[in-house]
Amino acid sequence: MKKTVMIAESFDSRTLANMEVALERACRGLSIGAEEHRVRRRIARKILKCAERGDITLGGLTAAALAAATGLRAAHGD
Repeated sequence: MKKTVMIAESFDSRTLANMEVALERACRGLSIGAEEHRVRRRIARKILKCAERGDITLGGLTAAALAAATGLRAAHGD
């Protein structure tokens, strides 16, 4: 059986704060429903993958978030 690990258990408080800031920065520039759960979830997944690869800097996490947001905008023709 696969054990579910909470994100809060995987990263320190600074990294979690950086992840949250990166998500908010990326969503701020979206016109396609930045408050929609599915949009935020897609961006958050990209942030999480970045952090899991070891880049836990605010700059790296924000770049991953913005790239995800750009992909969402392109998919919606914004």
